[in-house]
Amino acid sequence: MRFAAAAEIIEADLWQQYNELGGVHGGNPAYMAALSNLDGDMPQYISDNTDDELSHAAFLNAYLISKGEEPVNLDAFRNLPSSQATGAKDIGRLTNLLKLNVDLSWYTRYRSARNPDFGVKFKGPFTIENEPAIPLNDYDTPPGQDQPVPPATPQEARMQAIANTAGFHFAFIEQGGASLYPTLAFKATDPEVLRILVSIGGVEIDHFGLWHDKAGNAVAQPLAGVTDPETGVTFPDLNARNSELDQTNLILPEPCEFISKSLPACSVIRPTLTKNGGAVATIKAFTDDLLFLGQSKAFFGLVNQVAIEADSVRRGF
Repeated sequence: MRFAAAAEIIEADLWQQYNELGGVHGGNPAYMAALSNLDGDMPQYISDNTDDELSHAAFLNAYLISKGEEPVNLDAFRNLPSSQATGAKDIGRLTNLLKLNVDLSWYTRYRSARNPDFGVKFKGPFTIENEPAIPLNDYDTPPGQDQPVPPATPQEARMQAIANTAGFHFAFIEQGGASLYPTLAFKATDPEVLRILVSIGGVEIDHFGLWHDKAGNAVAQPLAGVTDPETGVTFPDLNARNSELDQTNLILPEPCEFISKSLPACSVIRPTLTKNGGAVATIKAFTDDLLFLGQSKAFFGLVNQVAIEADSVRRGF
């Protein structure tokens, strides 16, 4: 439960940054317009996802306190810089969204009949490296900038590439939660703890399904082909490849190996083994994503220790 609380505090921090700039009450019109090119309801979805994560973090810490346990407090590590773009609050952050390496292996994994819990490794359909998911400053988002589809100027292409990165990062974050909560639930002995993990986990899966759908719009016509002129990151037309591993509208998990290769394929969340979907794996994925870029050794020491403790729990009988 302590690791779940820590994970939700981390998620709440990153979603608050997205919400300040791109949520329904967001303060950055150019970023909101670029996000809305993926789906007109993006600002509302971002705000709702933010509210969900804040509620999860608050509930889990309050639950820990109600059971006489120490809540999780990461406030001492809110030292990372904010975006300087209009709309962002100038406050310290736990997480970095200004330069990310977004792991896209989940995109291929959920279209495959294979399961990483059986040792299979997946690669994403393209690469997002060293790319911001929010505008760095007002140069990225000048007041009054329109976001036509497709972008007509290098500056518009830069803004759309940032919004596209956010779209894929939303799904990356939430697919991690979709695997984490079932993995933690397998360790729970107390029925009430199990109820909490399954109930919150269901919402994380709901989030993933939503963002999986929206991310595909960044790599389908008419947006496909956008390239960030500063980083060179390109969002290709995945539908042009004529492959089910790339097709953008195949967003429901394909049936895959599960429990035993001798059993029929089954459509499931994957991975759900501790090695691939547990607490330590979650922190490693966030670290590789550069989500913690600039954080202190003390921060890594704390979150990794809580993760190790969570993974070491075994269900009682």
